Amino acid sequence: MILNPSSQIRIHNLGKGLGCGFFCTFAPMNIRQDIIIEDTLANLGDERFSGYLCHAYCHNGHCDFEFNNVTFRFEAGNCLILTRCDLARNIVQSPDFEVDAIYVTQEFIEVCTPQSNYGMKGHLALFNNPIMRLNAEQQKVCALNFDYIKRRLALTHHHFHREAMINAIQCMIIDFFDFHVELYGNDKVSSQSAQIMDGFLALLERGDFYANREIGYYADKLCVTPKYLSEVTKKVSGFPANYWITRYTALEISRLLRDKSLTLTEISDQFNFSSPSYFTRFVQKYLGANPMDFRE
Repeated sequence: MILNPSSQIRIHNLGKGLGCGFFCTFAPMNIRQDIIIEDTLANLGDERFSGYLCHAYCHNGHCDFEFNNVTFRFEAGNCLILTRCDLARNIVQSPDFEVDAIYVTQEFIEVCTPQSNYGMKGHLALFNNPIMRLNAEQQKVCALNFDYIKRRLALTHHHFHREAMINAIQCMIIDFFDFHVELYGNDKVSSQSAQIMDGFLALLERGDFYANREIGYYADKLCVTPKYLSEVTKKVSGFPANYWITRYTALEISRLLRDKSLTLTEISDQFNFSSPSYFTRFVQKYLGANPMDFRE
């Protein structure tokens, strides 16, 4: 199946549970789409992809973009996994750029993700570097997965379409796990460590860092000591707890600074900084420029 540059295949989820129905684009457009396929990354940072994970495979050319305030080059033979599409910006595609991009909602990914603690480690690593450079064999496997998902997605008449899509996406995720192990090794994560890390990330994901940036707050919520929480996050992700608290805070501030309808004082107040000067110092330290210059 060949897609035009602006074409999409859309699947709409009409409820919860394995008996849900999926319909194509003629379904009402207010229904949330679980899976969207495109052959461009030009729309990557669009607001409509907020809450989606992007999985992409580059067949030819390259694409430059910023993610987490770092510039990356995505090129032929690379696999891209973005856990926060809304943080991607300044996207520039080469004229010969060819890509398959699969956007999947966080909710559907959770249904498809295998019961493995490795997924958390991979997720954290990809948050810092969303690109995996694949060898020739991995490239073939990745391309096959993307082609299979596209073909399965089009078979909307299938009586077990949802189950088939869960299987197809899960197979892709398992191969991503394998690629990541080959690239970075497989340090096993215990169930207890995974549970603590999962709870810690859940607190950050819901935005607790707006008002709480002390490690003691998160340790108390998880019923562990600050030292133990930092040891766990260091073991699982390679970084201590304070790194992730600061990282989430800095990324959210950078997102809000791009919204020029908000004043600097309003942004500072949202994060409960003790003074505008402290807010300025934080932005200067972690975003590399003062708030006004970063906004420009």
